[in-house]
Amino acid sequence: MRLRLPEESPKEPPTGFKIAHPVLHTDGGRAGFLGVSLGAAAPYGVLDQARCVYGRRHRVPHRRCDCGFHCVHERAVAEGLLVLAEHRKTVLLEVSVLGRYIRFEQGFRYARQRVRTMTVGPCPCGAAASVLADAGWGRDGQRALEAACGGCAGGRARWTLATFAERAGQGLKVIAAPGTQLAGDLPGTPELVAEAALLQARLDWFQGQLGRLGEAQGGGGPEARP
Repeated sequence: MRLRLPEESPKEPPTGFKIAHPVLHTDGGRAGFLGVSLGAAAPYGVLDQARCVYGRRHRVPHRRCDCGFHCVHERAVAEGLLVLAEHRKTVLLEVSVLGRYIRFEQGFRYARQRVRTMTVGPCPCGAAASVLADAGWGRDGQRALEAACGGCAGGRARWTLATFAERAGQGLKVIAAPGTQLAGDLPGTPELVAEAALLQARLDWFQGQLGRLGEAQGGGGPEARP
C-alpha cells in the first residue's frame, strides 16, 4: 500500500518568495523574468504556467521530476540569496502560488504563479535605483536588465521602473529598495560650510602663487582682486 501525503485546500493562494533577473524582449514590448537555477532556461511572465524543462509529458509539478516553479516560504531566506556574488544583480519577487503544488520544508514547487511584487535593489554605487539598464547579456531574445541610478546607467539603454511594470502587465507592482548609504554618512550643513571655506582658502593661495609667478616673470601677474 502506497501512502499519500494529505492534500491542502487553502482559501487563499499561498505566498512565496524567489529571486530572478528582470528581462525585456528585444522588441521592447514584453517584460518578464529569468530564473537563476532550472528556470534559467526559459523566461516567464508575471502570470505564467510552468513546463517541464526536460520536455517530459507529465503534469507539473511531478514528484519524480524537478520541474515546476520554485519559491521559498520566508522573505528573509530569499533576501539572503541576494548577497551571493552571482545573484547581486537579481531582484526579489513576491509570488502567489497557483494550481497544483508540492510543499517542502523550505518552500514550494508548483504549476502556476502570479508575480505580485518586484523589489529592485540599490544601484552598485549605493543610491536607490531609478531605472533598469541593459545588463550586457541576454537569452533567447530576452535582454537582461539590472538596477542602476541615472548617473551610473551612463549611455546604456534604460527603462524606468514604471515602464517595466507597464510592459510586464497583470498589475505587477515594482518597488525600489532604499539606498545603502546611511544618513549619518551624508554631510550636514556645518560640514559643507567648512568644506567651502577650505576650498576658498586653497583658491586664494593658488591665485597668490600665480600672482608671484607672474611678477617674477615680468608679466605683472593677474589683475589685483578688489
